[in-house]
Amino acid sequence: MIRICPADPGADDLRPIVQAHLNHSWGATPQTSNHTLDTQALRAPGIRFWAIYEGETPVGCGALKALPDGTAEVKSVHVVSAARGRGLARRIMRHLADIARSDGVSALVLETGAAHLPEYDAARKLYESLGYSYCGPIFGYDADPNSAFMRLALEPGS
Repeated sequence: MIRICPADPGADDLRPIVQAHLNHSWGATPQTSNHTLDTQALRAPGIRFWAIYEGETPVGCGALKALPDGTAEVKSVHVVSAARGRGLARRIMRHLADIARSDGVSALVLETGAAHLPEYDAARKLYESLGYSYCGPIFGYDADPNSAFMRLALEPGS
């Protein structure tokens, strides 16, 4: 059984997933362009974190960061390698969109690796399939050749 629930990114069972996400991004992205949040940053005010569990085993995570422009930034979406290819990242992304929509957020935005960083091909493909479109830099970011910015408008009840 798969369930998604609010969680503490510093919990003993979730720390390895957050660390795996950090390891991936630090290995795939030039350090000057890396915007991945560590456990402490994921606990900051304005950020909500969820874990996806299969039975009692955590297999992934995702977070939302409230932005002052009425949007929310998708952060730290990660599924452990052993659980990939089963649609779990899609489930997390849909869950985050449902939460944001119910909160009255106007759009979800995100930053991911640019097209010349093949480690992010699967992520960009997922976001595109969910209806995200490419856009300019989102709130809090500057243009960066290593970043791709994406946006999904949220319509109430959609």
